[in-house]
Amino acid sequence: MRKLILQEWISLDGFAADENGQTDFFNKPEYNEESEDDVLDFMGTIDAILLGSRTYRMFVEYWPTVTTEVETIADKLNETPKIVFSRMVDHVPWGKWNDARIVNRNAVEEVTRLKNKPGLDMVLWGSLSLAQSLLRAELIDEIQLRVCPVILGKGKRLFSEEMKHLELELLETQSFKSGLVFLKYQPIYTS
Repeated sequence: MRKLILQEWISLDGFAADENGQTDFFNKPEYNEESEDDVLDFMGTIDAILLGSRTYRMFVEYWPTVTTEVETIADKLNETPKIVFSRMVDHVPWGKWNDARIVNRNAVEEVTRLKNKPGLDMVLWGSLSLAQSLLRAELIDEIQLRVCPVILGKGKRLFSEEMKHLELELLETQSFKSGLVFLKYQPIYTS
């Protein structure tokens, strides 16, 4: 069975977005420079990128026009098939690259179906609402966090009170000169 891996950037105090839903806190060049080789290696282990509609809109404004000279992972990211979960859009173009596929039905059912298909692993980037619903449905197999040395004070958390049934087993850590820390966990669902 394919794994679904959740990757999130979070602040040191646990927020994945600020109170306005913005993620500018992790857009520092040194964060990307330090971890871009790791991300490129990771991209070789997946064959699908899952996105919610808000994250899709943020990504499509940037990634389809970026080259590997600017972002090492650009070509790999752009050529990897993308699935956008939304009931509000019906077309999800990706610049000159193949369009993303839209899923406007139950995300839990679709992800369950995708996990049972042959292929490489899948990654879910950002997309807090989708991530939370898939965590509640116990469909996330691995959580990879990049913790930025930033305190936001307020914002949108990845983990909510209703996720008390979730325990995390630490699988890997890595720290970088910028203060960025990579943490890899296996979720243990105790419901």
